[in-house]
Amino acid sequence: MFRRAFWFSAGAAAGVWATTKVNRKLKKLTPESLAAQAADKAVETGHRIKEFALDVRAGMLQRESELGEALGLEAPVDDPALPAPRRAAALDSPRDGARPPYPNNHSYNRNEDH
Repeated sequence: MFRRAFWFSAGAAAGVWATTKVNRKLKKLTPESLAAQAADKAVETGHRIKEFALDVRAGMLQRESELGEALGLEAPVDDPALPAPRRAAALDSPRDGARPPYPNNHSYNRNEDH
């Protein structure tokens, strides 16, 4: 008698457990749940990409300053006799309709020469 009661209750408990698991899985597969999961993954990926880009930028600026110091391109801040760096002026777009130094107003692509 007790064996039958034990196995009956064990079977009922297993049935409840299995039904609960199946219902949870089915709820995870609804369109709303899948959309929410995809949105969460997209936001998480965006944060990781942003962190990576900030790390790359910080490393790039650090390395650029190291190279500038090693090559003597960085002027000390307290020396007023030296002119300001002209790098930004060289990268500006041409003024007054000036043409680039290459023919036909096309951009120059170094990869095309090889």
